[in-house]
Parts: sequence; C-alpha cells; structure tokens
Amino acid sequence: MSPWTPNSRGLSPQYGVKLKVCQQELALLLAESRALFFEEGLTLKDGRPSPYFVNFGLFRTGRLISELGRIMSDFLVDTATVADFDVLVGPSYKGSALAVSCAEALWRIHKVDKGFDYDRKEIKSHGEGSRKGALFVTGALFDGARVLIIDDVATTMGTKFDILGQLTSEANKNGHSYYPAGVALYLDREQTTAVYDVDNQPLTAIKGQDAVKNFKIKTGLEVQTILGIGETVDYLYREKIPVSQNGQMIPLTEAAVAKFKQYVDIYGV
Repeated sequence: MSPWTPNSRGLSPQYGVKLKVCQQELALLLAESRALFFEEGLTLKDGRPSPYFVNFGLFRTGRLISELGRIMSDFLVDTATVADFDVLVGPSYKGSALAVSCAEALWRIHKVDKGFDYDRKEIKSHGEGSRKGALFVTGALFDGARVLIIDDVATTMGTKFDILGQLTSEANKNGHSYYPAGVALYLDREQTTAVYDVDNQPLTAIKGQDAVKNFKIKTGLEVQTILGIGETVDYLYREKIPVSQNGQMIPLTEAAVAKFKQYVDIYGV
C-alpha cells in the first residue's frame, strides 16, 4: 500500500489522527516559517473574520521552498499522480514558486522530468509574445499537454477556476488542446464559502457552500490535498510545537485551539 493517501475531506478536524511523516513535515514547516499564524482581528479576503491565516509567501528561503517542493514531489510520486500529467501549472504568484520547486524536486529526487509554467498578470506583447501575446511564461505548454494545477491553499477555489479559464484561452489562441489532469494542493482550509446580504456584505455565523466539492462537480476534476487544517492544528497542539500567536512563537494555547474549533463549527465543511 502506498504510504500516501490524499486528505479525506469532510472528515476533519480529525483530532488525534496520526499524520504520515511528510504530513508532519509540512505541518512543522507551516509553523516554523510562520506561514500559519494566529492573531486577533484577522479578516479573510471574503470579508469574514478568522482566528488564523495561512500565507505561503512566507516560505521565502531556499531551504524552505526546497522542502515544499520535496514534499509535493513525494506526494505526486507516491499517489502515482506523476504519471497523469506532463506540465505543472502554478497560478501566479505563489503557485509560480511552488510549480518550479516541485518540478525541480521531481527531477532531483525521483529523476522524473516534467515541464512547469505559470501565468502572467499582464499578457506579454513583445519578444516571443509579439504576434499572439503570451499569457504563460515558460512555453512548456504544448498541444495535447496534460496539465496538473498546483497551488498552496483551498479556500474558495476561485484562483483554480481562473487558471482553467486562462488555459482554455491560451489553448484556443494557439490552436492547441490542453487536458486538465486535476489539482494538487498543500493545505485545505476545510471551510465553506461566504454568504452575502443584499449590500454584498458578508453574513457572519452562516455556512456557505463547500467550494472544493462545487469545483469538482463543475469541472469534473479531482482535487488532492496533502493536509487539512484540522489535523494540522491538532498535531501542532498535541506536539507542543511553537506557532506564531499574536507575534509570539509559543506552543498553541488551549484558548487558541478553542477559538479555532469554534470557527470550524461555524464555517467548516
């Protein structure tokens, strides 16, 4: 049996569940880098309050981003996903670094050579983009390419819908066909989407839709996630790992975990 299985969504928080080695490593990296932090007064992009935030932009050293690449490359190999795609595509900006580090680790560790690409925020109209305009950077995409989208966190899945649209646009412009092979993510926030009132203000204490489930239904694509936030917080709490809390690196307090569990009860899938 493979040592890896994708995170089982909808069952977390799975308190007390033993994590696999690479899941533990990812949880420890999230804590060490301060990419996972707890703070008073945090607000998500959708306008809702949150007791914690996850920012993969804080994996900002060679060692940290290399470790992220290794973990995802192991995941793709051990789940046999590596056989299902030709090109890794990471949505800009954070997904760009993740695609590069994963492709590098696939070659360095597993001797599997895969292409990687990422989108531009503005279409390039000079150089190689002079005639058609280049929406993607490296040119790794080719006619018939099977594309695996790689990104940091599952929240609303809006970025994943956007990159699929960009891939379709690029394929149509070049007379190509690209075949989405699925989505591979590092962390699932395991929460529902926001619900808004008539003035487009987020309503608190109301569950929205399961964004990942909706993405699967609408696209027909599989979404694999290495780690869920519930099991991440549980592991860090049980192991007394220092985590950034209001600017201090200390083991998770009972108060912080209680607020997290309350948040999950309100907004979780």
